[in-house]
Amino acid sequence: MNSRIHQILDQITALEAELQVAIEHQEERLRYTIEGKRVTFEQAIKETHLKVKTGVFHWLTTVRPQNFLTAPIIYGMIFPLILLDLCASLYQMSCFPIYGIGRVKRADYFVMDHQHLAYLNIIEKVDCMYCSYTVGLLAYMTEITSRTEQYFCPIKHAHKVLGAHQRYAHFLNYGEADNLQEKIKEFRKRIAKESENCTNS
Repeated sequence: MNSRIHQILDQITALEAELQVAIEHQEERLRYTIEGKRVTFEQAIKETHLKVKTGVFHWLTTVRPQNFLTAPIIYGMIFPLILLDLCASLYQMSCFPIYGIGRVKRADYFVMDHQHLAYLNIIEKVDCMYCSYTVGLLAYMTEITSRTEQYFCPIKHAHKVLGAHQRYAHFLNYGEADNLQEKIKEFRKRIAKESENCTNS
């Protein structure tokens, strides 16, 4: 990978850090505190939230009919999602130690905090928690598969890949055949070093 690409990747990393700081400043203006897993708003904000909350009965009368029709399909997906969750967790618990890859921390990807929002009714909270679980699961799966890909096949595709994981940008270029096995070994050393750093931190 040439120095210009390295430079751009470093700039992206710096901008992501800057974005995170900006988001944290915005969150401070919304006046809430995080205590463990619980999010607490100032009393004045909480009272405002309660005033704009839509009651369950009124909410049900405003929902489009097609939403009711598709709800069983959407919520029926919970069964394959849970199975996928179990399989991914079993895979990394059994295989990652053999490869020398650090296990992905599940808790880093599953954030369930919408139930603390007073302006959501019980149905909206359940909907939000379902979406949070699904999005978290897919992010968790992406990190597991990206570590696996880095170990076995850290090679980019010839065609553009939409939504590529963060490791992908550092992979070998398509057609870069020189010293392939040695380069793959370097990728494996890198991921093993990551695992050691996570264990020590």
